[in-house]
Amino acid sequence: MSRALVVALALLLSWTRGAAAHSMAPALFEINELSAGRYAIAWKVGVVQPLGLTLRPVLPAACVEDTEPAQTATADSVTTRWVVDCGGQGLVGRTIGVAGLATGKTDALVRVTLADGRAVQAVLRGSAPELMIPVRPRRLDVVVSYAKLGVEHILSGPDHLLFVLGLLLLVGGRGLLLRTVTAFTVGHSITLALAVLGIVAIPSRPIEVGIAASVFVLAVELTRPVGPTLLRRAPWLMAGAFGLLHGLGFAGALAEVGLPSGEIPLALLAFNVGIELGQLAFVGVILGCGWLFRRAVSDRPAWVALGPAYLMGSVSAFWCLQRTATLVLGR
Repeated sequence: MSRALVVALALLLSWTRGAAAHSMAPALFEINELSAGRYAIAWKVGVVQPLGLTLRPVLPAACVEDTEPAQTATADSVTTRWVVDCGGQGLVGRTIGVAGLATGKTDALVRVTLADGRAVQAVLRGSAPELMIPVRPRRLDVVVSYAKLGVEHILSGPDHLLFVLGLLLLVGGRGLLLRTVTAFTVGHSITLALAVLGIVAIPSRPIEVGIAASVFVLAVELTRPVGPTLLRRAPWLMAGAFGLLHGLGFAGALAEVGLPSGEIPLALLAFNVGIELGQLAFVGVILGCGWLFRRAVSDRPAWVALGPAYLMGSVSAFWCLQRTATLVLGR
């Protein structure tokens, strides 16, 4: 255990404002070609938006409204639909985008389906808020976009990262750590695929409560004297079981924006790979910080060992209470 781990945990806690791990889902800008030059537009944004953030879809100047925009709302999002006429050239070779991404607080997923079956997908962000519709879309663009989305999702999710940190604090030995992290990966990969493909459907709010509870259970185990408990004897079993729960949470990011038709397996795989890359990067940073601190300081006070666990327990207990209240009260 090291002070570096405490610093890393403090950085994680700074991301927990509002105690909602993934309150800001990416916006969705969906375009379907109905006939030559005519497109059905769907613009979907979450109900919860950061203060001062206003996102707006941007179409070429040649596109004019063919129908009045109509809105539909759910508990989590608002969708606006209308039809535009972009002339004989259509959107091929032209640029579309999303205004308002420069703040860097969220991303926008763009999906364009043309009348001949071709599809274009991309994730727009503040550094790249526009997309030119190519004549022939590349599958590599789908892989890169969804992989980036996966990396950003895991690194912006303090509950998932706290759970991974807890595994690092619990497990000793490289072999056991490898098996434990692998079990967590297998678990969340299974339920991520099942949820996104519609095979399993569970409301997001109970899942968020369960994820917070998993962090709390792990924190409690870390405060106990080391003994032959199930969590310490077979941490990979616990990691795999809780991984199933966390996978349903990961699916929430894709449930809001969906997967591109015709490229579902590829996009799902890329998103999952992105999650693993982000997770491995986090593990590498924590292990590296711990190694450096152990090299520099040999005499470590007792609070260094228990401090991270109590902080994890406090934050996760607050999450449990807040998310349970939201679940019960429906707010």
